[in-house]
Amino acid sequence: MVLSASSVSSSRNTPTFEFPECYGPFAVGLKVVEQYDHSRSFGYRGDRRGRLADSEQARPLQTLLWYPAERTDGQAMKVGDYAALWASETNFGQTQLPSRAHEWLGGIGSMVTATLKAVRDAPPVVARFPAIVYAPGFSNPSWENADLCEYLASQGYLVLATPSMGEKSRDMTLNVAGLSAQARDISFLVGYAASLANADSSRVGVVGFSWGGLANVFAAARDSRIGALVSLDGSLRFSPGLLQTVDDVYPEQMTIPLLSIVQGQWTPEDQAAYLEQNPSHAGPSVMNAWKHGDLVTLYMLGLSHMEHSSMYQRNEEVWWKLLNVWGQKKPDYGREDGIKGYGWMARYSLAFLNAYLKQDAAEMTFLRRPPGENGVPRHQMVKSFRKASGVPTSLEGFRTEVARLGFDRVAEVYERFRMRKAEFTLQEHELVSWSQDLQDSGAPSDAIAILRFNVQLHSESTEAYLSLGNAYRNFGQLDLAVEGYRRAFEKDPANADAMWRLREVGACG
Repeated sequence: MVLSASSVSSSRNTPTFEFPECYGPFAVGLKVVEQYDHSRSFGYRGDRRGRLADSEQARPLQTLLWYPAERTDGQAMKVGDYAALWASETNFGQTQLPSRAHEWLGGIGSMVTATLKAVRDAPPVVARFPAIVYAPGFSNPSWENADLCEYLASQGYLVLATPSMGEKSRDMTLNVAGLSAQARDISFLVGYAASLANADSSRVGVVGFSWGGLANVFAAARDSRIGALVSLDGSLRFSPGLLQTVDDVYPEQMTIPLLSIVQGQWTPEDQAAYLEQNPSHAGPSVMNAWKHGDLVTLYMLGLSHMEHSSMYQRNEEVWWKLLNVWGQKKPDYGREDGIKGYGWMARYSLAFLNAYLKQDAAEMTFLRRPPGENGVPRHQMVKSFRKASGVPTSLEGFRTEVARLGFDRVAEVYERFRMRKAEFTLQEHELVSWSQDLQDSGAPSDAIAILRFNVQLHSESTEAYLSLGNAYRNFGQLDLAVEGYRRAFEKDPANADAMWRLREVGACG
């Protein structure tokens, strides 16, 4: 379904937003993939009127995939074409737009016919590209920043996005359950990208706007495949307290690079007013804690929160409210500043991704230079850069340091970490799992070094000696395997596994 200008009306001036940056060398294709995450349920078994139906219960993920494409004469997407995807977000095949779509389109006016760059189902370029997952803002559609997604695709990236949805319904919820649901959507898309022939799944980044700019931190803390984060005025700035309610998201332990682009309009008074309404969202600064990964922060002086989205930039009603209702625009900054600021936001996002995912030295230089040397007007941006310092006192930090210094020094590294943080401990199952990873990757001596350290650290554990014996046996060192099994049997003569292993290698008795 394509929406025409006659299907909407607006009493205000037509927005004038046009993407201000130059596109890259590739044409852009777009695929809309209707798929389900069968590991999760969604909603209830019934239609919109509550009648029971034998419908799909898995989580629907309407996935937009922008990609470098061959040039074609096909018709490029219009704003209205993107808006039409609202109808089938959670009900594949539906054509009736939800009420939120009509409300939003009321402010778009004639811009509904504005043409973007992507062509549906254009032939893809035969090559492999880094993958970027785009995480939309609170309850927003996947295409809220279609211009940015198309721009990145034109520069040699695969970009994937799904709508921002709550755990059980289309509407997002302002809590950890909602964040975790979106974080799992991000990881689902990372996994989906790995199945694509034109994706380089070893290079993955996530770009998130607003609520999506906090969900991507949750995702990266839980998914080691993610190698870089971009937060577009993300809620990591507004709602840091939500991280304190979970036990697996610690910014002070994260080691990946982060680009945080923040509006210059948000004041301490605004933050205080927001936290008064949402006291559970108060907490220590995420960016202050981000010490073990490179941190680039851009303060966009003329860009309000809503202007980080190109579709909001096009919405005249949103623009009018920015000035007259929400008071989010400084008097000295106008519409032109917002459009230009969006362009710089896109350009720096590209430079960051190029620098950290493509190891582009020129883009790293661009990123680290003062903004004025890159042509940014002084009134547009203030930038800071903080290089990562050391490794965090965590399991991941420990693994990183051992790999750097050598597995023969694992005990030394452990003592160093304990001196830094007395409560630092390593669980037996963590060390056994790490050793298994090393065995699977073809590093037997390193795997055994970890298991020998595990025995040293957990000397009273029967399982520690069994794991060491199994590793020796797997690598053909039967004498050492027998020694490990015998030590396990001595610890626990009733242990059936120890007795079985000794009999298996002919050493029982």
